[in-house]
Amino acid sequence: IPGYGDSPPVEMAVTAQGRRTFLERVFQELDMQRTVLVSPSMSGRFSLPFLLAHGDRLAGFVPIAPVGTKDYTAEQYRGVQTPTLILYGDRDTGLAPQALQNLQHLPEHRVAVLPGAGHACYLDKPEAFHQALLGFLRLLK
Repeated sequence: IPGYGDSPPVEMAVTAQGRRTFLERVFQELDMQRTVLVSPSMSGRFSLPFLLAHGDRLAGFVPIAPVGTKDYTAEQYRGVQTPTLILYGDRDTGLAPQALQNLQHLPEHRVAVLPGAGHACYLDKPEAFHQALLGFLRLLK
């Protein structure tokens, strides 16, 4: 994610609109169409503005306890028709419940909880994570 960890800061990543534009450009440069966007943790700052503006461009959305879910209203989420798999570990008692509370307003969502997994559930329980993800992908057209 630009501006996090050891990556250099990107001026456009300062605002939600800038982060959305950044992700739009990534999709455009890679010629990605009908993509499934998997969004763990901090990437929510990029994926959520994109989802709300361009959810129709996505075949699916897989938020994994993303940050920033409280920045949007239930009404904004209700306007998104993108099939969504809300995925998290049951030991993530901080961010996951807040994300679920907000993301459950997405009308086309289902939920997968990975027992014994924390915030980075894909690292804690990779086999269960991949099973849940592949099961969701099979449901998409």
